[in-house]
Amino acid sequence: MFTDLSTLILESERLRLLPITDAYTDLIFREFTPEVATYMHPRPATERSETEAFVEAARAGNREGYSLSMVITDRQSGDFLGCVGLHKLADKRPEFGIWVKQSAHMHGYGREAIHTLKRWADDHIPYEYLIYPVDSRNMASRKIPESLGAAIISQYDDTGGMGQELTLIKYRIDRGTPTL
Repeated sequence: MFTDLSTLILESERLRLLPITDAYTDLIFREFTPEVATYMHPRPATERSETEAFVEAARAGNREGYSLSMVITDRQSGDFLGCVGLHKLADKRPEFGIWVKQSAHMHGYGREAIHTLKRWADDHIPYEYLIYPVDSRNMASRKIPESLGAAIISQYDDTGGMGQELTLIKYRIDRGTPTL
């Protein structure tokens, strides 16, 4: 779809979204904890090499343009806050993914990052709608697609990477819905 997204930088009022690079491997390894992953499919890496493999796969997706994986940083300080992505870019229904480190929870960074990525998608991707999957119990994360006027399109039970039971809700986010 795209030839190379590895240099894309997106900014919002408080955030700078940067393409994922090796420089963030240690931070991702340290901050993607079992507490952060409670309601998620991926399980935290137990060895740094697993995070290295994730970062390399994400970088390949950015270079080849089939996925966009970015780190969320504080625009002023440059502090690492988490990761955000928009995957399956060639599909009619690309899918968001996001996590924010534990110490940055409850500051609206996730919502601001998704809204920023949504604005970029509206301008650059010919999608039918965007998908935002979230566990039904993750009320803070559910508020993100709801802030974009999203509608629930399905719900199903699944198992996360740590063996935890999940009840996933898939939200549909349409083009042109309000953003921050």
